[in-house]
Amino acid sequence: MYAVESLIPDKLSKTENPTSMGALFLDAGKISITDAEAIIALQKRKGLRFGEAAKALGLINDDDIQKALSQQFNFPFLVASDHDFSQELVAAYHPFSPQVEALRAVRGQLMLRWFIDAHKTLAIVSPSRGDGRSHVAANLAIVFSQLGERTLLIDADLRQSRQQGLFKIQSAYGLSDILAGRADMAAITRIPAFRDLSVLPAGTLPPNPVELISRGLKNCLKQLQSQFDVILIDTPSADQGIDAQIIASQCGGALLVARQHQTRLNDLQALKDLLHDSGNQCLGAVLNDF
Repeated sequence: MYAVESLIPDKLSKTENPTSMGALFLDAGKISITDAEAIIALQKRKGLRFGEAAKALGLINDDDIQKALSQQFNFPFLVASDHDFSQELVAAYHPFSPQVEALRAVRGQLMLRWFIDAHKTLAIVSPSRGDGRSHVAANLAIVFSQLGERTLLIDADLRQSRQQGLFKIQSAYGLSDILAGRADMAAITRIPAFRDLSVLPAGTLPPNPVELISRGLKNCLKQLQSQFDVILIDTPSADQGIDAQIIASQCGGALLVARQHQTRLNDLQALKDLLHDSGNQCLGAVLNDF
């Protein structure tokens, strides 16, 4: 069941009551004024909700109703028919699944234990390639944005970047270009489909990722902290170099990602020890089974 306001026949317009389900369908081009009048007539005759009546007339489907509800309740998520992003973004396509509920639990712990006071940045790290680090970072960013936090996801994996592909970002510029002085903060891409979410892709993959990160990331983050509440940083896996350690040291904290039946416990412990020895706080580990 869902609660929505019905449109009043003599006040049908695209600007009238924009939060009603009928107005949302009109604005999206799903129904016409004539369709709306037929829906309201059936709604009154049968005692149905607006969405139920529209569906009964074959004008909309369940996906349309869910999308309208997400707009009404300021909880953006994507329907299965929306192919603008990778299906790996389960927090957007399947926001009520057990997997995403687990991510919300992680979000809650991070809000209580880290993203308070001066803490705004967090590195997402893993021992090896294929651990699902980028997948976790992207979906965690989405659930933070669904909470209403101004969220920035930075792809600092300047070796094998993935975030540009997951969010299907067209921009050719990103973090590496900013650090090299070839671009400015306009390289950050606002993602309109999600509430309060922006992504800074990796950009041009450089021949000297460690040097770029070492000399420029700290100042870059300092500029961004005034604009965002939560900044999550996707890093290269630890087996590719010391990039993740450098990035974590500039954030002060890291979240470990391990993959079920794949990540070796000894490797995870070794990475935790390395981060600890560098003065970084390890906030915990996420066991990924995707």
